[in-house]
Order: sequence, then C-alpha cells, then structure tokens
Amino acid sequence: MLRNGNGEHRAEDFTRLQLIDDEQQFSGKLSEYMQNKWRLANAGFDYDVVAVFGSQSTGKSTLLNRLFGTRFDVMSEAQRQQTTRGIWADRGTGGMPVLIMDVEGTDGRERGEQQDFERKSALFSLAVAEVVIVNMWENMVGLYNGANMGLLKTVMEVNLQLFGGGEPKKTLLYFVIRDHVSAAPLESLAATLAKDLARIWASLSKPPGTESAAMDAYFDLRFASLPHKLLQPADFEREAMGLRRQFTDAGSSDYVFKAGYKRRVPADGFPHYASSVWEKVVSNKDLDLPTQQELLAQFRCDEIAAVALEPFREALAPLRLRVQDGRVVEELGGVAQAARSQALEAFVAQAARYHSGVYGKKRAGLVATLDSELHAVFLNQVKNASAQAAEAFSRDAARAIDEDNGAEFVAIVEAVRRGVMARFDRAVDGLVFDGAPWSFAPERRQLDGALDAVAAELREREVDRIVERVKRHAKDAMGDAVAEHLAAGEEDMWRLVMDAFDAEAAAADERLARQLDAAGVVGGEQRVAVERRVHAALWEDVLVGLLRDEVSDAMVLLKLRAAVEDRFRYDAQGLPRVWTPSDDIDAQFAVARESARALLPRLSRVNAESSARLRLARTFFPAGYEYERSLVLIAPARQRDLAKRFAREADALYLEAKRSTVTTHGRVPAWVLVLLVVLGWNEAVAILFNPLYLVLVCMVGGAAFVVHMLGMWGPLLRAAGGFSGVASDHVHRLLVEAVNRTEPARPRKTSGGKRVQKKESDDTEAEHADDDPRRTSITKRVVKKESNDIEMEPLGNDLSRNSSRSSSPRNQL
Repeated sequence: MLRNGNGEHRAEDFTRLQLIDDEQQFSGKLSEYMQNKWRLANAGFDYDVVAVFGSQSTGKSTLLNRLFGTRFDVMSEAQRQQTTRGIWADRGTGGMPVLIMDVEGTDGRERGEQQDFERKSALFSLAVAEVVIVNMWENMVGLYNGANMGLLKTVMEVNLQLFGGGEPKKTLLYFVIRDHVSAAPLESLAATLAKDLARIWASLSKPPGTESAAMDAYFDLRFASLPHKLLQPADFEREAMGLRRQFTDAGSSDYVFKAGYKRRVPADGFPHYASSVWEKVVSNKDLDLPTQQELLAQFRCDEIAAVALEPFREALAPLRLRVQDGRVVEELGGVAQAARSQALEAFVAQAARYHSGVYGKKRAGLVATLDSELHAVFLNQVKNASAQAAEAFSRDAARAIDEDNGAEFVAIVEAVRRGVMARFDRAVDGLVFDGAPWSFAPERRQLDGALDAVAAELREREVDRIVERVKRHAKDAMGDAVAEHLAAGEEDMWRLVMDAFDAEAAAADERLARQLDAAGVVGGEQRVAVERRVHAALWEDVLVGLLRDEVSDAMVLLKLRAAVEDRFRYDAQGLPRVWTPSDDIDAQFAVARESARALLPRLSRVNAESSARLRLARTFFPAGYEYERSLVLIAPARQRDLAKRFAREADALYLEAKRSTVTTHGRVPAWVLVLLVVLGWNEAVAILFNPLYLVLVCMVGGAAFVVHMLGMWGPLLRAAGGFSGVASDHVHRLLVEAVNRTEPARPRKTSGGKRVQKKESDDTEAEHADDDPRRTSITKRVVKKESNDIEMEPLGNDLSRNSSRSSSPRNQL
C-alpha cells in the first residue's frame, strides 16, 4: 500500500463508494466506479461479492481491511461510536476481482429502536453477495439478539419470499467469532450456532413450494475464530492472514468462492442488478417491523379510536335511518359535525401521549373513518335533496304555468328554479365544513342538468299547447269560410279557400311568434322547427281536415244533388219550375246533371296554385312532409263510386219530374161531368136545402180540402185501412163467441129409433165446455170418441167447427 511521508494513505488511493447512504438512497455512481475506479466492468462472470454485517463496534471494517486490503474507516480507539453509516463498497487490493461491501452495524445507539435499515441492509447483503461474513464476539454465541439471530430470522424469511422462487441460490454464511479467548473449542461454538440456525429455519413462515426445503439448499455454514486483537495482537495478525488465504488462494482446499455461490450476473450488469434488488427490498413491507413503543402505541390508539367511535355512531344512527327513508334531515349537518369534533377531541386527549408517528397515522385513520361514514350519509342526503328539488320544480312550475296559461313561461320557470335551488343549497351547505375532503359541486351540477331537462320538458309541453291553441283558433276562423266556398262550388272556390288560408297562416305566425317569445323559444333551429310544425298542422289538421269533412260521401252527394236541383228544379230567376208536357225535360236534366258531374273532380283535389304561402312548400313544411299526398281529397276509386250513387239519385229526380207532368195535366172527360150533374141533382138540392146536411158536407169537404193540400191522402188511407182491419177482426171474434153460447147441439134418433140416453150428461158437459175453454177440447175428444154411437145435428157439427176456428182469429181472416 502506498503511503506518504507520515505513513498515511494518499487521497487518490481511496476508491471506496457509499453504495447506500443512511437515508436509504442508492448511489448512481456504481457504474462509474465499476468502470473507472475498480475496473471490474469487463470482468464478465469472473468476479465475487462479499458482504459483512454484525453488531456495531465489533470490528467489521477492521476485519475487511485485514482480509482484502481495503481502506474502510475504523472506529477510533479513544471513543466508541458508530463509524460506518449505510453500506460502503470497495475492491480488494492486489488485483483481487472481489467487490467488498461494509454494512452498517446493528444494534447501534444512534438508530435506537429504528431497526428498519438493519433488516433491509442484511436482506440486500444476502441477495447480492456470494459470501456473507457474520462478525460477532465470542460471548455473543448462544444469545438470540446479541448473535443477531432475530435479524437473521427476519431476513431469511423475507429472502425466501422475495428471491426463493425457482432454483435456489446458495449463499455462504461465514461466521467469524472474534476475541476467542475462552477454553471452549471452535467446534463447540460452531455446533451451538448451527443448532440455533436450524431452529430458526424450522420456525420460518415459508412461501408455497418451499415448505419442506432444507436450510442447506439455500445456505452453507462455515465457522472461524480470531484471537483478541488487543491482548494477542501477534496471534490475531497471524490468524487473520490465514483467513485471508481462504479468500485469495484459489488453489487452497478451503477456498471460499465456489462456483455454486455465483449469482450469474455479469459485471457490467451488476449496477442495475444491485439497484433493482435494493428497490425491491425497500418496497417490501414485511421488513417494516414496529418497535415496542410503536406496538404499544398501535394497540392503545386502536382502543381509543374504537371508544371514540361509539358515541359518534350512536348520534348518527337515527339520522341515518331517516335519510335512508328518503327524507331531508335539516339538523344532520350540525349534529354530524358536533359528533365528529367530540370523537376527535376524545381521541386526541387519550392518544396524543403515545408514539408521535403512530399517533399521527392513527389519528389520520380515525379522521378517514369518521369522514367516510359521514360522507356516505351526507351523499344520501344530497341525493334526497336533489330528487325532492327536481320533483318540486316539475310540480310547482307545471302548476304555475297552468294557472298563468303560459303567458309568462320564462319568468315562472326561473322563479320556481331559484326557489328550488335555494332549498337545495340550504340542505347541502351544512354538510360541508372546514377540513372536509369532499364537495358536492358535482351533485349540484347534476341537479342543474336535471332541472334543465325538466325545463325542456315543460317548454316542449308548452309548445304543444301553443300549437293546439293556434290550431283551434285557425279552425274556428276558417271553418265557416271553407264550408261556404265549397258549398257554392264556383269555378274560383279554391282561390277563395287559399286566400282564406294564407290570411289565417299569416295571423297564426304572428300569434305563434308572441307565444314562443313568452315560452323562451327565442331562435335557432328549435324555433324554425316549431314554426314549420305549426304550418304543417295548419295545413294538414285544419284546412285539409275541414276539406275532408266537407267531401265526405254524404256531403258530396248532398252538394251534387243541390247542384242538380239548382239547375233542374229552379229557373234562372230562382223560381220553382212547373213542368208541362211541352217542356224539354230531357235536355234540361242533361244540362243540370253534367254541371253537377263537373263539380266532383273539382272537389277531389285541392288546387293550391294561387296560395302565396305554399309556392315554396319545402321551406313552409318540415323536412320529409308529403305535401303532394295531402292534396288528394277523393281517390279515383271513390270518385267512381260517388258518381254511380249520384247517377241513381239524379235519375230519381228525373222520374219525379216526369210523373208530375202526368199528375198535373191529366183531364176528366166532359160527358162524365154532365152525367155526374144530372144523376146527382136531387142529392145536391137535398143537401143545399137541408141545414144539417149542408153543415156536414161543408165540414167533410173542408177536411178533405185540407188533407189534399197537405198531401196526406196516402197516410190517411193507410191508417183507415189498418183501423178497419182491426175492427173487422174484433167484430168477427165477438160473433163467433155469441154463436157458440146461443146454439146448443140437438140430438137425433139412432138407427134403431131410440134417443141417446146420455143427453143430459152431454148437455151438461157442453155447457161447462162453453164456460171453460180448457174443457172444450176435452168435450171435443169425448164427442169424437163416441161418434159411432151418437150422431149430432149438422148445426151442432158446424158450431163445433166454428168453435175450433174461433180460437185463431187470424186464421178466420
């Protein structure tokens, strides 16, 4: 080794690197040192890694300097304090391709109970080093904590979990027992350590697949001892040099570095490999074992938190039930905040005295628990308030709009909305307090969206009402005009109808504009769509609807009949025609019928050419509206059917006119009148000179004149015929009954000249039969049965037949 004049090392000779600092940060200079300082980057697999760990101030750095010629800092002889902090690395001198890691000692007073780094550094050493030197005093053998058995158990268990998968990677655990001054041989000390390690291995919680694995599959054990460095310095140096040969002499039988310990990581990849192992070790939570103070703090803080939660939950329980029922509880925010504050105060008062780190974590956990339970209830309350707000907005706005008849739609909707949102804000404001990790702004935005949707529905409903009002007004205004123009049937009737439609459409647009402004439909595509919808309704539902009513079958036939009658029954001055045999009825009828027939095609299709509003139908109606289809009022097939029916009715008018000429102008011959005067002269004189006859004749003649003028002879004769028939039936029935009562049967002699001896009994039965119709049939059967012994008079037989026929007056008739 090179030294200056004072026997000290030159600064440029120091090549050690703090691989991991005491803040657990991995150095980024390892690749540079491997390449430039240690010149191991090109060694491939021909290099070895050694690590040492043990209790603080046991001479670990001194041992490494003796074995590998390194220059790690050693503890001052004048004072005992921690020398190595973190993990340092260096290369062995004399061309040794060995990378040595000096690990911070365990159980140091500087770290106290914070043993986190001890576990992580020991686990890192087991993972990357082929040989791990465990440095300990002789008097530590047989001790659990002194010999670092607890630490070894932890790192072995975690090593199996992290790196135990696949083929086992062997590591040599080389126990170096320092200051061996007792009489106990090395073999005895080694047996004690091996027994302790076997017991530790058996108690490990092994991962799946390694439950039955033996310790020698992962670790080899070797033991050595060194004399006391101060009491036996010469022996110490001699034994240390002998131990050095085990690491440097590859030909020695006890050479340490064997092929089975290699990690098979090339030297140029070692920096990345070591960094990845350290990152995995640091992120493992199984190494974060708490201290006794932390364990106590965890236990007590959990107990205190559980006690603090009980009154909080009791205060919240009845309110939670009411909220779950869908109600909005106004006092929820105040009660919840008070219960939360009381729970935190109770926890802080009892738990603040324990470990500050644990207390802070447990307090944060308690706050998270309280806030989680509160947020669940608060969120439910917000949902209830939102649902009630949406329902109230829909109900109140609809009622107000109906009462106002939509005159101030926008103002009504805005007023109701402000009131609803104010109630929602009052219900939600108490649920957000200082320090609360939540905000209900998303729920408020969601409510705004729901209210927008309800307002859109109300606006759509109002638009529907506006359209209906416009339609009703237009229908009332156009109904009479359409009926009048179609009833006239003039050549320009469609021009007049279209003029009326254009005027009403213009007035409807003005009314629609005012009402849409009031409903908040200001402009844009929505307003254009409503206007075109109204135009389609005015055309299809109003005008075309009225026209279809006017061209129903009955109305068309009535119009055609009226047209025929106007031309056929009335003259040019509008006076009724009285047909005479000299009139040309056929020609007049033909003209009238053709004139009426010309009206049918005119009524079958709307002629809208004169309408200024309909010249650009594609901008007047909505897209896709079938305007041409709506022009057809009467289909061709229906036209033919109506023409046939009209022809039959017109023929009836023609025949009626023909009959009227015969009835009106038929004359009685003159000789018949002379004969009537001659033969009826005496009767006429008798009537004229007899006041009674004269009055009677005047009354009958007046009645006949009235009946004749009214054309009632037909009904009168039919009534008289019916009355005479009923009277005849009644009289005939009375006569038959009278004959049956007044004409009894007369007996006559038999062929032997003797009278029938049963006359009296027969007479008695006949009398009873006359009184009781039911006995008449019995009498008939008795008479028929004894007809061979008794012969009745012909009159009696006739009466019997008459009696039988009298039971059915319609048969007699």
